Amino acid sequence: MSEVLVYVDHVDGAVTKPTTELLTLARRLGEPSAVFVGSAVDAAKETLASFGAEKIYVLDDASLSEYLVAPKAEALSALVAEKSPAAVLLPATTEGKEIGGRLAIRTDSGLITDAVDVEASGDGVATTQSAFAGNFTVSATVTKGTPIVAVKPNSVAPEQAAGAGAVESVSVEISAGAKSAKITDSKPREKTGRPELTEAAIVVSGGRGTSGDFSQVEAFADSLGAAVGASRAAVDSGWMPHAFQVGQTGKTVSPQLYVANGISGAIQHRAGMQTSKTIVAVNKDDEAPIFELVDFGVVGDLKAVLPQATDEVTKRKG
Repeated sequence: MSEVLVYVDHVDGAVTKPTTELLTLARRLGEPSAVFVGSAVDAAKETLASFGAEKIYVLDDASLSEYLVAPKAEALSALVAEKSPAAVLLPATTEGKEIGGRLAIRTDSGLITDAVDVEASGDGVATTQSAFAGNFTVSATVTKGTPIVAVKPNSVAPEQAAGAGAVESVSVEISAGAKSAKITDSKPREKTGRPELTEAAIVVSGGRGTSGDFSQVEAFADSLGAAVGASRAAVDSGWMPHAFQVGQTGKTVSPQLYVANGISGAIQHRAGMQTSKTIVAVNKDDEAPIFELVDFGVVGDLKAVLPQATDEVTKRKG
């Protein structure tokens, strides 16, 4: 069975949920092999093996963490040349997509980004994407080189399957050209206690209808263990930082449940959330465009609806 390389997204060895999703998808295509960049593989090994990684390639070179993504793409291309995998899967994060693009150029291969499903198809890989703000579902295959696919978080439920998890150190020579942009400083983002917006299974967002008061939105999100998002209108008004913005010029989310509160449903916002599995909207305007795509809609004032919903969720949780 051919190998499928999975680029591991992690923070100091703590493997992120999108990586476990990629390993789940990789098992459909062949034998998953995780590609771990960094020195904390001991912290990640158990998780990677429990989601089916038969091999764990470790790239532990200072240049891979001291510089931006070019060295990582170069190292991954060397691994592709050596292993001839059936495919390479990466998370559709900003970093993942940039590595994928650079890798595609270096290996003369095709790249598909923002896939929401991946299947084996003959000798290749078939993907599904949601395009043009979710108005079209696109099926695509890579016809040249090694299929490189960046998959959106929350596209599949992670499923555990024991793998050997054999660790193999890999040494690569990074060129001087790949070291043209060096990281001079970094610091962890202040934690909110809520899940990361792009990885959350549930997202509760607020828009202009909040009038700047996100307390009801945040309380409802906390009752569900959800992340908090915001529309561009709310961000442009200075009510929430840009890091919370969901939409074409913000973050793209694809949770199991998306709850839009006081959001009209402009195309800019829809582009960032329309692939959510279940969409619920609360809006006073029964003609708001958001109601055209929801699975469940509530016509009402979010300031009256959300406290009741929060109380009911809290009561049922006991």
